[in-house]
Amino acid sequence: MSALPLSVFIIARNEADRIGATIRAVRDLTDDLVVVDSGSTDGTQELAASLGARVIHNAWPGYGPQKRFAEEQSRHVWLLNLDADEVVPPDLAERIRALFAGGEPVHPAWRIGIAEIFPGESRPHPWAYTLTPVRLYRKDRGRYSPSTVHDRVEMQPGASEGRLAGVIHHFSVRSLGDQLDKLNRYSDQQADDLAARGIEIPAWRVFVELPGNFLKAYFGRRHCVRGVYGFLTAMNYAISRHLRVAKHYERRVTARSAPTSAKRVDPPNASF
Repeated sequence: MSALPLSVFIIARNEADRIGATIRAVRDLTDDLVVVDSGSTDGTQELAASLGARVIHNAWPGYGPQKRFAEEQSRHVWLLNLDADEVVPPDLAERIRALFAGGEPVHPAWRIGIAEIFPGESRPHPWAYTLTPVRLYRKDRGRYSPSTVHDRVEMQPGASEGRLAGVIHHFSVRSLGDQLDKLNRYSDQQADDLAARGIEIPAWRVFVELPGNFLKAYFGRRHCVRGVYGFLTAMNYAISRHLRVAKHYERRVTARSAPTSAKRVDPPNASF
């Protein structure tokens, strides 16, 4: 099958156990598959290159800036963004191909559902919570946000959006421990982002963030339909949101208690 006028880009670091399936699922759609790697030590770069990707190194600047860098490396104006733990199933690949069958798609941006697949599952649960971000778009009509923590495409005013049927399969959880490590690191970046933007979250949020976000994940995002594992992942999500606020509060307290300047004390009988 011929390639589409479409670049596919993926950002990655130490994803050798997952990125192969991501690349194989879409490599027939494109003649420009870009992997931007931020310093893998597990062979991600070599694996991606062996599967036909054009691998480029870029030191990690944050989520938005890294995806903007990848956009700039892509040769086509139409872009499909995937994370290294996401797989486009065959039915969705065919829908993407059909979108270009008649020429230029009718919308400059397309939202695509993304559903998590937890360990022990072979496909998304039928009632799984599904995000629908813009993932297929023209880079002359939209770009990823420059935010280091907010991962979203910002379209130009007036740019219309379509909704593509089907869902991307998101294998986001290697293990509960790995997920918590990732969320812990992400909470550091969120606290940095809040400080950089001068946002101050009230201290009372420390007391409600964990239970409130557990309920949000367990019921609002329907982790409750995933049995025991759904309960555990909802707890991890709640802990990560609590850590974001806790670290933000801790930094404020530390900053207030730090001395504004160090007084100079000369030793007795000092000579100059």
